[in-house]
Amino acid sequence: MENVHLVPEEEDDDLYTGYNDYNPTFDSEDLHNDVGFQLAVRTSHGRRPPMTAKYPGTAIGGRPIGTAYGSRIPVGTAMGRPMTGAVQDGAARPMTAVRAAGYSSSIARGSVFDPLGQSKGPAPPLERQNEDTPEEKIKILEKKVNDLIEESCLAHAHGDLQLSLEKAKEAGRKERALVRQREQTGTADHINLDLTYSVLFNLANQYASNDMYTEALNTYQVIVKNKMFNNAGRLKVNMANIYFKQKNYTKAIKFYRMALDQISNAHNSMRIKIMQNIGVVFIHMGQYSDAITSLEYIMSDNPNIKTGFNLILCYYAIGDRERMKKAFQKLICVPLGIDDEDKYIPANDDPHANMVIEAIKNDKLHQMERDRKALAEKYIMTSAKLIAPAIESSFAAGFDWCVDMVKGSQYVELANDLEINKAITYLRQRDFKQAVETLKMFEKKDSRVKSAAATNLSFFYFLEKDYDQADRYAELAMSADRYNPAALINKGNTVFVKEDYEKAAEFYKEALRNDSSCTEALYNLGLTYKRLGRLEESLDCFLKLHAILRNSAQVMYQLANLYEMLEDPHQAIEWLMQLTSVTPTDAQVLAKLGDLYDNEGDKSQAFQYYYESYRYFPSNISVIEWLGAYYIDTQFCEKAIQYFERATLIQPTQVKWQLMVASCYRRSGNYQKALETYKDIHRKFPENVECLRFLVRLCTDMGLKEVQDYATKLKKVEKMKEIREQRVRSGRESSARGRREGSAGSGSSSSPINTPPLRASVSRSEAKYSPVLQQGRDSGQSNHGTSAKGERLSVKLKTLPGSNEPYEASTQQEIDASYVDPLGPQMQRPKTAARKRTEEDEFADEELGDDLLPE
Repeated sequence: MENVHLVPEEEDDDLYTGYNDYNPTFDSEDLHNDVGFQLAVRTSHGRRPPMTAKYPGTAIGGRPIGTAYGSRIPVGTAMGRPMTGAVQDGAARPMTAVRAAGYSSSIARGSVFDPLGQSKGPAPPLERQNEDTPEEKIKILEKKVNDLIEESCLAHAHGDLQLSLEKAKEAGRKERALVRQREQTGTADHINLDLTYSVLFNLANQYASNDMYTEALNTYQVIVKNKMFNNAGRLKVNMANIYFKQKNYTKAIKFYRMALDQISNAHNSMRIKIMQNIGVVFIHMGQYSDAITSLEYIMSDNPNIKTGFNLILCYYAIGDRERMKKAFQKLICVPLGIDDEDKYIPANDDPHANMVIEAIKNDKLHQMERDRKALAEKYIMTSAKLIAPAIESSFAAGFDWCVDMVKGSQYVELANDLEINKAITYLRQRDFKQAVETLKMFEKKDSRVKSAAATNLSFFYFLEKDYDQADRYAELAMSADRYNPAALINKGNTVFVKEDYEKAAEFYKEALRNDSSCTEALYNLGLTYKRLGRLEESLDCFLKLHAILRNSAQVMYQLANLYEMLEDPHQAIEWLMQLTSVTPTDAQVLAKLGDLYDNEGDKSQAFQYYYESYRYFPSNISVIEWLGAYYIDTQFCEKAIQYFERATLIQPTQVKWQLMVASCYRRSGNYQKALETYKDIHRKFPENVECLRFLVRLCTDMGLKEVQDYATKLKKVEKMKEIREQRVRSGRESSARGRREGSAGSGSSSSPINTPPLRASVSRSEAKYSPVLQQGRDSGQSNHGTSAKGERLSVKLKTLPGSNEPYEASTQQEIDASYVDPLGPQMQRPKTAARKRTEEDEFADEELGDDLLPE
């Protein structure tokens, strides 16, 4: 800066001195003779923005100019150029800016405007950090620990509890290795306490989720006792929850109170939740007074639906009527904090507003509001049904009081549901008249309530087999609400009992169109197709139903029965095996399995299932008969005796069981016991010819004196039998002669023969696994006689002794002990839809498996 001079302050200085002087530096006509300029043009200087000319001899003028080759050489001119701020003829003036940074209006030839230097190509890659340093190793290990915690949480969210626990344990191991590494490097002061807290907290949660409560409590204790963790005392709530799951209620109360002491009043919501937990624990302990104290405080400070319901339960437990009423009034006044449903109804023709309403109508927030409202209605309905019989002298008066209270609250629509529940309570008390009167009051109400009441009335009359009234109220329910699937099912059932199966199927299909999840309609449609002989369509219905109700015994039984009717015994056995996993003690299912294996010729498997059936239900005559026949066929007559003796106890008036007991004694060689048994049979049935014949033969071979008496009685009984048979034959001949004379008198016309109708019968297993009306035999039922794949067991006792076999009969008259199918032809009746499946209008049936018609 020694060449830069400021303008001296002189009093006589003329500001315009040298104004008209001409400087030869600005002469551009002789530039081609300027060696420095021409050299600059030939080098990279020519591609740069031009610089202000310099005066020779100044500091700036002597600054070297860089080239593309990296050399910096001073460039002079022949005439020399002045530069801003340079000394010119000893005159000094201040420096000024010549051009803006990165921009020049006079761009040199061949240059490109590139203020950011992008033409130089991409930046060189960053140098890789050295991972061998201790700090880098610690950072990598911390990242691995965080990743493991995240993986553990995700596995828990997906339900893989074992994997989440393994990840949490691995995170704990790596975190301890991280702490040791910091201690070794001398950076123990920089230990990440938040990371340690996260690892321990996640590990404790995973232990608790896997029911490893001791390990979870130990891990929580490590966190709570460490004073370096802020707000760790709140975790005592989690410890109290574990003690509650272990039913250690005393310790649960202790830890809840310890957590409550460590939470300030600023966190009022947390304090309320802990106090609610304390009240629930007291209820489990049976200390209702202490529970009431906690719950009353919550209802006065921050009321909610669950606390109000628990408070009503406590008052009900101690039998305080007045406080039950007050608690119910508080319950129906609890604010839900949700918007009115009218908000989601389009109010105008604004398409933008309607699109917004459609978007938020089914979003998660609205679903949460609906769930909260449904939960509140459930608690209110349950509370009303609970306290109605207790708050007044009669349950009817109690229901009326609850209805009046509900009508004055925000839950006005629940009043009608309470009235329907009142009618159902009458039904449960067998007061059918009052129930019908209460339901008939809804005939003039709005369509929804009217449809529900008419549905229940239709169901009620269907149970009483008043099918005309059931049909009438089913029509009324359908007219009030055509989309009510329960009404359509009841209408289909009334048509079903009239054997109009095609029309019944149409009603069931319409019910399914209105509600595709209506299992009753699908079940009844399958039965209808079965009656129509459309077995494949019926099978399709029950397979769909099985996909919905995986453990339904009725559905499995129907599938097995259909496969049997389709002559696929292996599939029938497979479905019955699945049925035994659901109902392992059902004797009829086991007997059916024995029957199928017997038809297949597998006697050992048949014996196993028949024996299991006998163990669970030792009074089934057909099972007893099969087991007795099996032991006789395998030459174990002594074991068959106990089964025929039990049959004798069940049917004491049937002589064949006692004869078979005596026959077993005789076959096993116990002749004395056989003789005593025959004598006992003779005393009970003195006119039984078979018994007398065996007595005569036994007494003859044993040389007893009673042989003559029994022979005389035998002749007398046989003579009386012949006389009776002769009278029967003569009566038949005279009646036949009369019919021939009558037909001859009426000319050549002949009247058709009237066949008496078959009686409807319900087998025990069918009544259990097919809760449907019995209206005749299924035309498609398979024959349960002798199978082509294996013979049935049969024991036939002949009636007269022969010469070669002294203790066997020789005539063709037989006592057949063949096994007969215990189930018989399968009969079904359609399931009845008593109601729309809601909590409010629930009828007596609670589950699909219950028999809707009394046996």
